[in-house]
Amino acid sequence: MSPTRLLLVPALVLACLAPASAQDRRAPENRSEIKLSYAPVVAHVTPAVVNIYASRTEQRRNALFDDPFFRQFFGGGRGVPRERVARSLGSGVIVGADGLVVTNNHVVEGMTEVRVALSDKREFEATILLKDQRTDLVVLKIGDGSEKFPTLSLADSDALQVGDLTLAVGNPFGVGQTVTSGIVSALARSQVGDGAYQSFVQTDAAINPGNSGGALVDMDGALIGINTAIFSQSGGSVGIGFAIPSNMVRVVLASARSGAKAVARPWFGASLQTVTPDIAESLGLKRPAGALVANVSPGSPAAKAGVESGDLVTAVDGRPIDDVEGFTYRFATRPLGGEAEITLARAAKERTVKIALAAAPETPARDARAIRGYSPFAGATVANLSPALTEELSLDDGLRGVVVMEAAEGSAAQQLGFQKGDVVREINDQKVGSSADLAKLSGSNPRYWKVTIERGGRTFTSVFGG
Repeated sequence: MSPTRLLLVPALVLACLAPASAQDRRAPENRSEIKLSYAPVVAHVTPAVVNIYASRTEQRRNALFDDPFFRQFFGGGRGVPRERVARSLGSGVIVGADGLVVTNNHVVEGMTEVRVALSDKREFEATILLKDQRTDLVVLKIGDGSEKFPTLSLADSDALQVGDLTLAVGNPFGVGQTVTSGIVSALARSQVGDGAYQSFVQTDAAINPGNSGGALVDMDGALIGINTAIFSQSGGSVGIGFAIPSNMVRVVLASARSGAKAVARPWFGASLQTVTPDIAESLGLKRPAGALVANVSPGSPAAKAGVESGDLVTAVDGRPIDDVEGFTYRFATRPLGGEAEITLARAAKERTVKIALAAAPETPARDARAIRGYSPFAGATVANLSPALTEELSLDDGLRGVVVMEAAEGSAAQQLGFQKGDVVREINDQKVGSSADLAKLSGSNPRYWKVTIERGGRTFTSVFGG
């Protein structure tokens, strides 16, 4: 923290302790004065922070009405499904004057109707432009393009420092738009939530249920993150909140503006391993830092640049890498096109290579197929693995074959434990090379089913009765 900022903190405290009549309510005349109160920042930010109301209608039916014996006494008409409306509440940020809104994907996931309420009480029906489960972000569109909405600009989240002042704005518990203050408590936090990109901004500004998708801003009123998660044993704020960095938001927003239905990110083409203290000692490192290359996919950008198994990735474009999550975030936030400079170390010698920033190819085509019939895979949807699909599912680079995309609720595949991301290797000792192969084998009628899958780097074989 700079000396100037250290001097401003006591000034802010004294201003808050002074009698109300003594506090100066005039407009601030310079940058130093604006930091004596958050009010000017809040006035700039709040018009661009919105409330998100999402819902879907569900059909509920009492299972007793499916029993013929029960129906003969109470009549078939009594079994008409009852409707129940499921609702979700969150916050969002307008990031485009043309009506582009960013919020968390989990706020609208599974919902069929999304409405956006502005701070001036107006409401708009929203259209979902792009959903990105890997970052837990979604881009919505409101208005017909004729109106200019208030917006927040995106700050450079890489420029943040621990101790920087922050404001969190959202709709906690549905009580209405609320502003809380705090500092950046930590940077590049990982192991938070289920997202593929773990490099969160941590703040002690109070964040509660309903704040999801809201804004975390700096003292210039620029967006530094989208509030997305809290650590809490009670469900309320304990001063440990997490936000998706604005530089990741920028990547998702760029894909939405281009009209893409999925976020395009650069493909590295190598599997990385966390450097443990034992590995660091074996490599002669002073501390466990960096990301160790486990294997390199043939023909990938990493392979073409000369990256080899055993190389230690220590920096991306000059920015140090502490772990695998740090590399994944840094590389994923690079725009497509051009090159990234990757610093590698081996045997205490460093070298820098240039990696082409290109999207992963979808070769072979995924050829997704829904499996029916009486096989263990009935109710599953499977597809051919490609570099693009491997990236999409956050699987180890280099995996190829047939992958389970989903197992329908209540299906044989779900009941037998098959999960999204399972790679099917063999059925009854026959190799499964494509989704067409799996569909054909699933149509047979053997006495039993012997299935071999790969999950999380481990191989499992199970036998099911025919």
